[in-house]
Parts: sequence; structure tokens; C-alpha cells
Amino acid sequence: MNIDTFRSRSWLSISVLVVLALGIGGLLVGAGVIGRTGRSVFGAEKIPLKIAGQLPPVSLGDFKNGFASALDPALPAVVNISTTTVVKRQYNMPNFFDDPLFRQFFGDQFEAPSPGPQTERENALGSGVIVNPDGYVLTNNHVVSGATDIQVFTTDKKQFKARVVGADPRTDIAIVKIDATGLPALTLGDSEKLKVGDLVFAIGDPMGIGETATTGIVSAVGRGLGGAIEQYEDFIQTDAAINPGNSGGALIDVHGDLIGINTAIITQNGGGNQGIGLAIPINMARNVMEQILDHGRVIRGYLGVTIQQVSPNIAKAFGLSHGGGALVGDVSPDSPAAKSGIERGDVILQLNGDAVNGPNDLSVRVAQMAPGSIAHLKLFRTGQTRDLTVTLGENTEKNAASNQGGQVGGAALQGVEVQNLTPSLARELGLATVTEGVVIAFVDSFSAAATAGLQRGDVILEVNRKPVHNVNQYDQAIAGASKQPVLLLINRGGTTHFVVVQSE
Repeated sequence: MNIDTFRSRSWLSISVLVVLALGIGGLLVGAGVIGRTGRSVFGAEKIPLKIAGQLPPVSLGDFKNGFASALDPALPAVVNISTTTVVKRQYNMPNFFDDPLFRQFFGDQFEAPSPGPQTERENALGSGVIVNPDGYVLTNNHVVSGATDIQVFTTDKKQFKARVVGADPRTDIAIVKIDATGLPALTLGDSEKLKVGDLVFAIGDPMGIGETATTGIVSAVGRGLGGAIEQYEDFIQTDAAINPGNSGGALIDVHGDLIGINTAIITQNGGGNQGIGLAIPINMARNVMEQILDHGRVIRGYLGVTIQQVSPNIAKAFGLSHGGGALVGDVSPDSPAAKSGIERGDVILQLNGDAVNGPNDLSVRVAQMAPGSIAHLKLFRTGQTRDLTVTLGENTEKNAASNQGGQVGGAALQGVEVQNLTPSLARELGLATVTEGVVIAFVDSFSAAATAGLQRGDVILEVNRKPVHNVNQYDQAIAGASKQPVLLLINRGGTTHFVVVQSE
């Protein structure tokens, strides 16, 4: 992974790139009333963390000469992380050593290079935040992932060899350890208290030019990008300038407390800062860190549902007065959700008394609950609300996709052709042979259906909540819908979800 090369991913359907803020960057803060929480590394030793207590509001009048009082205590806790990764690449170069003209002049004095993979070393730069005086450093997983050698440089020009204590790719958090004591450590703030408009500061090493501090406000909280960056997304969005080179850096508040770990930017055409920076909330990072230190891995709660956004069209189709919540598109067999009575088509409105803002919100909150804990849900089903309790299971690699949410686009049925789903066709599509429905055989590329994402091979199971077992039943259901919106239940690759169909 070369930090000098911007890692980017497409976001939604527009020409926007999500760029991981790779590079040197770290943001540190001290100050504040401190509480100490002991953590154990696999039960071996206690790791005290500096936790901010209740602090009074800060008047901006206190910063009449600038923000140095908030930034100065943070700077010594910034570390630069340099990594080396050994990679193998396959090169298929033409063998000109066997060329007759070459041999005419040089004979056999040169040996042809052996074909096959060649070993290379890649160097990269990132940053980290010291969270414990005894050398525990919080950073991004993508900064140290796959590295064969990790070197940490402190601001007083000392160099240390580091090792990875643990990492969580699903949230892009990693912890590295250096052999040092008496280091300046950051105070961990409370990211739950952040509000849009709060003043924040970012410190890092953008573009490798050296340590840099920028300021801005919190532009949004709870930001999710549908899994475009990580599996669990609950980002703090800020307009504080964050550029490639800030990965693993920190976001601090006016008290100098760490409230986020900078991880990515959204930009067009792979460019630099455009005022949309993303940071992992420190509450999420702390939860991940403490579980890694305690157990060696992150243990997450598991509900066992596939969920999707409740768009205005879906809300109308289900009889809801407004959007919000998470629509259950599928329930995994023998999962906690199935055992508790959650059904496909339920809309989850609340979790433990707090409103569910969408699929991403529900996924993150369930994941942060411990297996075996009780989740109190408020559901909307067939025009009525009801309460259910669920005993959560453990989210393993096998069922990790079950709690993910994603918005499913609407579609129009004009330009869509279907055929009966036979057992042999079901096998080809990777479905159980007993699956009943109609399979989409053709989608007009100029139709609204194609634009919205309906695909050849999708299986329509229901129309307006009524099962369709063959083409005749499908035709009758569509004819009965006239020009009204139609609610479809689709099976794609073994996973079901709902789609609202609008007339063209």
C-alpha cells in the first residue's frame, strides 16, 4: 500500500470518489478532568486510558489570540508511522536474451531472467495517536495492514519499532505498540455529545509536507455511505481540511480531547480536500480498542436480518406516514430475529427506546451490543406497532452480512420480461429448487427498471405482499395494480429485499 497513491472508491452513482486519507497524520489532545479505566491485554496487563470527565462549555472569547491553547498539548502525542510491505508481482517480460541478434553480439555471457513472481518492497506513511503513556497507539487498519515492518517516529525525533496488537478491518481501527514509557497520551472525549456546528481541529501530515493543523466545524454526525468505505460506518463529517496523508490522525474538540480518528475524504476525480472529511467517532474506536485489548478480537451482537432504507415510496407502500426506520427484507433462518418472531416486511422503528434513523444506524448499534444482551425493538407491521424483545447472538464471519443495510432503488415494470422459475433454473441462479416465483429474463436497458437496478436473473416472489408462483399470477397482479405503485419482493442471489415500483 503506497501512501503516496490515493486509494479511492466510487460512491453511489455519481462521479464522486471516496479517498482514504493515507499518509502521516495524527491529532492529539490532552487537558481536561481525567478518569482512569483499566483495560487488559488478553488478561495480561492493565492499560489505563485517559477519559475526559464533565467539562464546562468553552467560550470562543477564550481563543482571542487563536487556538494554540487547544492545539499545543496535542502536538507531542502525534506519531508518524512508516511501514514496509513485501509484495510479490508477476512480470511477463519478453525474453530478448534468446533473440538471435542479441546472441550474435553477446553470446551466452548473459543469463535470461527467471520467469515468475518478483519480490518487491513497498513503503508507506501514516500516523497514529498515543492513547497510553506506555506506548499504545491508535491508528487506521489500512495504515498498517499487511506491513512486514512498522516504525513509529515521535515528535521529539525518536524512532521505535512497533508491532500490531490487534486490528478490526470492519471499522478500520488498529492498535500498535512501541516499547516506551512516559509518553504524552491523549484524553478520550465523548463523540456522542458532538453536534453539528461544533468547532473541531484536525492535525496530521497531509501530502507528507509536515505536521499541519486545520480547523472547521462538525458538518454532520452519524454519516454512513452505504458501506462504501467500511462495513460499520458512523462517521463524523467535518469541513476541517483533511487531505491524503491524514489517515490515523485525530480530530479534537475545543477542550483538546480526542473525538475522532481521521480516515477518509470524499472528493471528485481523486483530488484533495473539498471540505468533506470523515472521521471514526472515538466512542466507536474506543469500544473496538477495548475489546481487542480485553479479548484479542471484537465481539459484536447479531440480529440476523437483511435491512434496507425506508424511502418515501416504500413508506407509502407500507402505510407509514413518514420514512425512517429499517425495513426487514429477509430474516436468516434460526437467527435471533427469527426465533423472536421478526418477519420479512417488518419496519424496525426503535431499538432500546431510541429511534432507528436507518439501516446503517441499526447495524452499528446492534454491532456494539454484546452477544446475549436483550434488544427491545418497536416494529411496524401491517398497520400496527408492536414491541418485541430479542436475545442477540454473536456476529461471526459467516453471518457478518446479515446486519448490513443498503438502500434499494425503485424501478418501473415497463421493459421487464419474466418467465416461470423452474427447479433447474433456480439451481443455475444459486437458489433452492423449491423457490417459487418468476425470474426476470430481460430488462430494457433504456427503461426505468434498468436505471433503478433491476437485473436479469432477479426473482420476483411477491407483488403487493401476495405471493406469485408463475407468470399468470404475476400478470394478474400487475394488471390489478393499474398505474398505482407496486411493492415487489425480490430474491437476488439468495437474499431478498423489497422494491417499490413506480409507473412510468
